Amino acid sequence: MDHSFHIKTEICVIGAGHAGCEAALAAARLGFDTVIFTMNTDSIAMMPCNPHIGGSSKGHLVREIDALGGEMGKNIDRTFIQSKMLNRSKGPAVHSLRAQADKARYSESMRQVLENQNHLEIRQGEVTDLLTQTGPDGRPEIIGVRLYSGTVYDCRIVILCTGTYLNARCLVGETITETGPSGMQKSTWLKKSIESLGIPTRRFKTGTPARMDGRSLDYSKMTIQHGDQVVEPFSYSTDPAAVQIEQVPCYLTYTNEKTHEIIRANLDRSPIYAGIIEGTGPRYCPSIEDKVVKFAEKTRHQVFIEPEGRGTNEMYVDGMSSSMPDDVQQQMYRTVPGLEHCRIVKNAYAIEYDCISANELKLSLETKKVSGLFCAGQFNGSSGYEEAAAQGLIAGINAVQKLRGREPLILKRSEAYIGVLIDDLVTKDNREPYRMMTSRAEYRLLLRQDNADLRLRKYGYEVGLITRKQYEYVCWKQQKIRDEIKRLKTTKVGAAKENQEYLASIGSTPIRTATSLAELLCRPEITYPLLKGLESVSHFDSVKAAEKCSTWNSTDTRQAFEGPFSLPESVTEEVEIDIKYEGYIERERKQVEQFNKLENRKIPADIDYDDVESLRLEARKKLMDFRPSSIGQASRIAGVNPADIAVLLIYLEKKKKMESGSVSRQ
Repeated sequence: MDHSFHIKTEICVIGAGHAGCEAALAAARLGFDTVIFTMNTDSIAMMPCNPHIGGSSKGHLVREIDALGGEMGKNIDRTFIQSKMLNRSKGPAVHSLRAQADKARYSESMRQVLENQNHLEIRQGEVTDLLTQTGPDGRPEIIGVRLYSGTVYDCRIVILCTGTYLNARCLVGETITETGPSGMQKSTWLKKSIESLGIPTRRFKTGTPARMDGRSLDYSKMTIQHGDQVVEPFSYSTDPAAVQIEQVPCYLTYTNEKTHEIIRANLDRSPIYAGIIEGTGPRYCPSIEDKVVKFAEKTRHQVFIEPEGRGTNEMYVDGMSSSMPDDVQQQMYRTVPGLEHCRIVKNAYAIEYDCISANELKLSLETKKVSGLFCAGQFNGSSGYEEAAAQGLIAGINAVQKLRGREPLILKRSEAYIGVLIDDLVTKDNREPYRMMTSRAEYRLLLRQDNADLRLRKYGYEVGLITRKQYEYVCWKQQKIRDEIKRLKTTKVGAAKENQEYLASIGSTPIRTATSLAELLCRPEITYPLLKGLESVSHFDSVKAAEKCSTWNSTDTRQAFEGPFSLPESVTEEVEIDIKYEGYIERERKQVEQFNKLENRKIPADIDYDDVESLRLEARKKLMDFRPSSIGQASRIAGVNPADIAVLLIYLEKKKKMESGSVSRQ
C-alpha cells in the first residue's frame, strides 16, 4: 500500500534559479497552479557568479524576455547599482545594456515577486524522482514528482531547471567539496531518475573568481569605471525617471608577468591541468589559468573590480576565475595593482555538474522521450543567467500551451536572439557550456535590442503574458514609426540661406537642390534631433505629408504632426535607425524571406530516414538522432550537407505527391 502523502497541482518547476523563476512565473501568470522547488529558499534567483545582468548579446535576451512578459528586466531595473550601454561607438546591432546588480537585493526582490504571485507556491525540498506512466503514444508521460521526504506532488508537467546543482562538486586546488554553488546543498538523487527515463547526462564545468574585502583594496592604482549619466531601463514598463539613481563605480586593473609566472609555476596544482576535473568548461569564459596558457603571448589581462551590492564590502574580481589552491590564489591576486594587500572573503572555485545534451529536446524545450517533461537553463548545457531565464520563460509558456492543447511558441532565428539560442542548443552538438554572442545571430541588424518590443510583444500578447493595453501601445508605436518615416521621405527643404547656414553650423555640407529630411538624416553627422533646426522651413510641407499618412485622422497622430519632431524617443530612435540603415535592413529582410522558405518546409515527425534513398550514412544517422522539425533546422546539423538536403527535399516532394494521389504508388 502506498502511504505517500499526495498533493495535487498542475505544473512542478524543479529549481529556483533564473530559469526556474521565469518558468514558474509564466505558468502561474497564465492561470495554472504551479509549485517551484528549491534546495534552499535563500538561493532563489541567486547570482553565484558575476552579479550583473545583460552585456554583449545578453542584453538583447533580457529585452526579449521583457517583451514576451518575463520578469528579469523589471527585477534588474529595481535592483541595479550601475548601468552602462555597451558598444555605443559601434552600430545599433551590437548596442547592449549591462547593469551591475545589488546581488542580495536582486534575489530578495525576485523572491518577493514569486511569493506574491497567484497560483504559485514555493517549496523547499529535494526532488528525487520523476514519476511517469505510459502515455497513449507509448512514451512515458509525467504524472508527478517525489521528494526526499516521500511526499508526492501529482502534476501533469515538470520543468527541470537544476542549474549547476545536479550531482555538483566544487574544487579549490586539491580540495573537493560535495556541494552546489556558494556552498549550497547539491541535488544528489534526481540524476538516476532522469537517466532511468532514457535521457543521458553529461558533465560540464564552470567557475567563478574570488570575492575580496573592498576595504583591503587600493582603488587609486586602478582606473575608475562609471555608469552612464542617463540610464536606460531594461524593461519597457519601467519609468525612465525611476532608474536615474546614484550609481556605484567599478574599477579596472590588469594582471602582469609576475601574476602569470606564479600561475605557470603552479599549473600542476590546478585541478584543470592535474586531470582532477572531468567536466568541459566554457571556451568563451576561461579561467585565468587557461588565459595564461592559451594566450601566452599576452603580457596582461583585464581585471574588473565590481561591487556585489550597496550593503556589503565584498568586491567581485571579474576576469580572474580560478580553481587554484588557497595559497596560490593569494599569491597571484596580490600581484595585481591595487590588490597587493587584498583579503579574500571567498575563494575562487571551479564547479562540476551534470546536465543533458539539448539534442534530447524539441524546439519547444519538451523532451523527445518523455511527454510533459520540459528542460531549461544550465541543465540544457548553456551558461549565463540571461540564457537560463530566456529558456525558462519559453519552457513555462510551452508547458501551458501543451496543457491548453495549443501549438508551442517557437521563435525563429530570424525573429529573436531567443530563437537563435534555442535553435543552437537543440540543433548543434554543443560539447561545452553554450554562451550567447551577437556573432551567432545571422540577422542581428533586424534583431536589435531597441526593437525587441516591436518584434515580440505580439507573441507575449497571444499567449497571455502581455496585456491588451501594452500590445495596443506597441501597435501605436509601429504606426508612428511608419508615418514619421513617410513624413521625412516626403518633406523636402530647399537650398535657402537659412538651411545652408544651419547645416554648416552642425558640421554638414550644404545642399544644392531640394533635399528630403530622410536624405539628410542618412548623413553620419546628422541625428534625428538635429533635423529640428530645419523645422521652421519645413513645417508646412511636413503637415501636408502627414495628411497623406494612413492614421492622420487619429487624435494621437494629428497631435504628433501638429508639432514636428515631438514624437517620443522610443519612436524617433527606430525612425533614425530604419532610415540610416535602410539598405542593410532591406538586404537582411530578403535573406530572411529565403530562410523562412526552408523553415516553413516541415519534416513529418514520423519520417523513416531509412526510406530516403541516396542519403549518406552520416547524414542519415545525424537526422535520425536529431529528428529536425524543418528543412531549415536539418540544414544546420553538423554532418548534413547541401546534397543531403537536396535528396531530402526530393523525397518529401515525392511523398507529398504520392499521398495526394497524383503519382502512382508503384
